[in-house]
Amino acid sequence: ARDIARELDSLGDTQLAAYVMSLLSTSDVFVPQTTDEIPCNSPFLDKITRTADTLLLPDAITKDIIGIVNAVKKNIGTNKFLFQGKPGTGKTQAAIQVARLLGRDLFQVNEAALIDSKLGQTQKNIAEVFRTVSMIAKPSQVVLLFDELDAIALDRTRSNDIREMGRATTEVLKGLDYLQNDIVLIATTNLFAHFDKALTRRFDYVVDFNRYTNDDLLDIAEKMLDRYLDKIKLAGRDIRLFRKILKQASALPLPGELQNIIKTSVAFSDPENGFDYMRRLYRELCGEMPTDPKELQAKGFTIREISLLMGLSKSGIGRELQEEITNE
Repeated sequence: ARDIARELDSLGDTQLAAYVMSLLSTSDVFVPQTTDEIPCNSPFLDKITRTADTLLLPDAITKDIIGIVNAVKKNIGTNKFLFQGKPGTGKTQAAIQVARLLGRDLFQVNEAALIDSKLGQTQKNIAEVFRTVSMIAKPSQVVLLFDELDAIALDRTRSNDIREMGRATTEVLKGLDYLQNDIVLIATTNLFAHFDKALTRRFDYVVDFNRYTNDDLLDIAEKMLDRYLDKIKLAGRDIRLFRKILKQASALPLPGELQNIIKTSVAFSDPENGFDYMRRLYRELCGEMPTDPKELQAKGFTIREISLLMGLSKSGIGRELQEEITNE
């Protein structure tokens, strides 16, 4: 019946197609399914392992994520969500956490495999994705992720958009219209402003991930550091110094980049020096190694903190600063 509805739609009889689909969506209609799970050999779908780590997000975004989970559990057909924001703001990881909180399997659409140079093939591949998920025996156990949906769906009215991608966007619209209510679909994008308005309207809720304050980033960075120090059992902890270093940056990086900076600073640090990662962190954020005690003091670092950053004794730092004062 679903295949019939899709064929009717392709022939232009959209009203009859929509009517058939509306009959299938009623609770008293039995819809036979042909598979117990999404086929593992599908070239367009990858199963993603859920992480057990707590997601580090600002309170405002966390409340939206919890709201999505609560909305899905109410089972009233709120099942399509769009996460939009700059790269590195945690959109993909948030989708993984939604699947974890719902206790569902997460399948990510392999968009690189979808796009084909043959005329019309990309559109057919997108249709195949939605056809595949429509055959799931237990749709209430699935979250479908279109990561970076803008790769296949942008504004069809843009003059520089090729016709092939316009057809791809149209196929995505159809797929969203006919998606089973039990399946949760999450899409992410870095190019929300260029989205087709018709596409945006297909989503039940849009979460804006561009809502990090400087305090949010400082708090998140501190939690990231704790995780890595716990993993390698590094004893050198000084949160006050850590925050001072972060505040030296002209603008704190977003969480994705910030995590990489903290992780590599800890990973490459000298195991014999518990605070070597602080020096490396300073270099990554300020573009230079901390070598001038007077400059560091002017930035508000104490003699103890300067000694940790430079790997020298406090007495040595004190004498050097005193000598500079005397010379002046």
